[in-house]
Amino acid sequence: MRVVGELSQELDSVDARILELIQRDASLSVAEIAERVGLSSSPCWRRIKRMEEAGFIVGRVTLINNHALGLDFEVIASVKLSLPSRENLEAFEALVQHWPEVVECMTVTGAVDYMMHIITTDMHAYDNFLRDKLLGSKLVSDVQSRIVIRVAKKTTALPLGLVRQSNAKTSD
Repeated sequence: MRVVGELSQELDSVDARILELIQRDASLSVAEIAERVGLSSSPCWRRIKRMEEAGFIVGRVTLINNHALGLDFEVIASVKLSLPSRENLEAFEALVQHWPEVVECMTVTGAVDYMMHIITTDMHAYDNFLRDKLLGSKLVSDVQSRIVIRVAKKTTALPLGLVRQSNAKTSD
């Protein structure tokens, strides 16, 4: 597998398998990963370290069930800034970093400037967030909120099979 772009380093099928394993379960030990990919621990550890240094692996986290903690209210919000200037975009993005309710914020194309995924306890908590933080920032001119009824799919795993397919085409 050849990864194209900033991280233009060769990854072989063993590297790809290691990435698949750790993106699905970061708690696996190096010994467990090594056994599953057919290596001994030291070479496996060196491969993981190399991929960390190259920027393929940027962190390891524990996923927490928001519903088990009473964080049951999810919203997808479309946010339009009053004036989408460079300064306002940067100011808004700096504010978002301090709002724990926002678990994702993306700049998008189209009629709005941002799409946000917000998680909180209930409708009242979201209303407080909306009024006090989002609209209270004075940078936002419009918010369209979509309440999440049910999540049909949720994953953090990247489709690594697609990377291999597209890279195989570019290396021919």
